Amino acid sequence: MNKKYNILICPLEWGLGHAGRIIPLAVRLRELGHNVFLGAGEKHLSFFKKETKGFSLIKFPGFNPRYSGFLPQYLVILAKVPSLIFHVIREHYRVKKIIRQYHINILISDNRFGLWNNEIVTVYLTHMLVIPMPKAFRFMEIAGMLLHRAVIKKYNYCFIPDLPGHLNISGRLSHTGKLPSNVRFIGILSRFTIQGMASCEEPGRFSHNTIIISGPPPQSEILQEKLSEIFIDRQPVTIILGGKPGGPAKEVRKGNIIWFNHLPAAAMKEIITGSDLVITRAGYTTIMELISLGCSGILIPTPGQTEQEYLAAFLSEKGWFTSVLQRDIDSSRFSVKTAISQRDEIISRSCKLFEESLTELLEGHKHTACYQQTQEKA
Repeated sequence: MNKKYNILICPLEWGLGHAGRIIPLAVRLRELGHNVFLGAGEKHLSFFKKETKGFSLIKFPGFNPRYSGFLPQYLVILAKVPSLIFHVIREHYRVKKIIRQYHINILISDNRFGLWNNEIVTVYLTHMLVIPMPKAFRFMEIAGMLLHRAVIKKYNYCFIPDLPGHLNISGRLSHTGKLPSNVRFIGILSRFTIQGMASCEEPGRFSHNTIIISGPPPQSEILQEKLSEIFIDRQPVTIILGGKPGGPAKEVRKGNIIWFNHLPAAAMKEIITGSDLVITRAGYTTIMELISLGCSGILIPTPGQTEQEYLAAFLSEKGWFTSVLQRDIDSSRFSVKTAISQRDEIISRSCKLFEESLTELLEGHKHTACYQQTQEKA
């Protein structure tokens, strides 16, 4: 692994979670001596500028459907399948130009379907081999799974940010049926591990609750308004983290609520670990980050987003988190505090799987490169 590779990592544009979870991957690859490029749209690039240093940034936006204020998200996605297919084809050909321009050796795609390429080593990163559907449409899951696996097979590797076996976070989303041969579980990913671990017993600056607002509008705005009404006059102080890296990070206070558009990872980590209570969406990246810190909380899935609804219910059954539906929000729901059992084992196994997977990827690139050179000479 002495050779220096040019590695391009591109996150999905559906919220900042996908951008957040590739940061530990990008940082580790750079620590191993490789040149890492991050390709994304303007919002994600703004996030990377504030969260990282030393990476080359490429403007390469992905597909980004807007959420609906009244329609379930799965119906919004189904309605936009034609435009999604068009975008996948377009980005597949555009990435070829980027590969040539920046001499990319390895490409890592976080849930972006069109970024496979036969001339280099490619990796598909996902936590959903199965896309969950409501009961009335459950019959569509098999077709969706087969289509998704057809995409996965076009990549050399499929990295799943989770653990194999019963001690997992994603449940049936990535532990259903026989897995494709190129699948590798790489452990949970969290940008907070870059600054070192912490636990919820560590004191914060003062007693407070934390609300993490994530996901695109209008549902993020609806949740913020509902929670603000409950916590504006409630003790202790509540800190709302807005997830808007494009705006100023300055503190705004109204009643007993302190609002931040965005905070860097170190400050966000301090606030979360010092919280009496954490309330957040059930986004997979947020869940991984909370587990990495040993912190539990209350999960409020985005209405109509079946993945979040499943994760909130699944992790609530494990006893790691508490789940509350957005329509059931009231002040009496926000007093329960649970704990993450087996957190240390999750972190230990994740570190081992992460290093093993990167070693296989980088060593596998050598073998692929040697094979390609042999074919060219022949």
